[in-house]
Amino acid sequence: MRQAKLSDVITERLESMIIDGTLAAGEKLLPERELATKFQVSRPSLREAIQNLQVKGLIQRKQGGGTFVSEHLNKRLSDPLLELISKRPETQFDLLEFRHSLEGMAAFYAALRGNENDHLALQAALDNIYCIDYKEHPDDEAKALADFYMVMAKASQNMVLVQVMQAMRLMLIDNIKQNLNMLRQGLSPEKNVEATIAQHRAEIIAAIVARNPQSARDASHKHLSFVEKTLLEINQNQADVQRSIRRIVSNN
Repeated sequence: MRQAKLSDVITERLESMIIDGTLAAGEKLLPERELATKFQVSRPSLREAIQNLQVKGLIQRKQGGGTFVSEHLNKRLSDPLLELISKRPETQFDLLEFRHSLEGMAAFYAALRGNENDHLALQAALDNIYCIDYKEHPDDEAKALADFYMVMAKASQNMVLVQVMQAMRLMLIDNIKQNLNMLRQGLSPEKNVEATIAQHRAEIIAAIVARNPQSARDASHKHLSFVEKTLLEINQNQADVQRSIRRIVSNN
């Protein structure tokens, strides 16, 4: 059997880093010298591997700017149809239902396969959410929540799941932001929605750290079901108010 060329081995390693989300679309690679040191290979072998990836359309060089993972890897999943779908209010519940499958699967396999570094990354991602002043930076809060789910997906070690969630990142951020806006507009003290959601997120992490896949998936479903049910109640209440206003106006 022919021994694999060193450049082919490096190519495969870099491809794996792109597939598993270690290198994300648009991310800048380390400088050539540092990358060669990291992989413990010669610069000519590394350069040949990078050329292989260029030919495949996986990375691109920018004159004077460095080498980047292609920004168009997820183009089919992110442009332009999903963007159109994400802007329609009636699809928000469809996306919530779809998130049951994605995030439930991510939680299940994160509990099954995640290691201590994944657990620390999950907790750090969760802590980051609560460091953000959502009134001042609502977009940052939604992005931080999307990051939390991406960390969970990476902990699942399912490369297809990671890529699907990465491709849907912008849609996920938009869905989270709209959901949070609605929840806070209809927030009632007796429901204490924010505290309940925080508890659900803590339950997901606890189940993952305890390496209990079924409990992790159940906690994820419980969280999304609560959000879905609360949003439906808010929509119903708003519809009832509108009907009452119309009756008052018509009677006058």
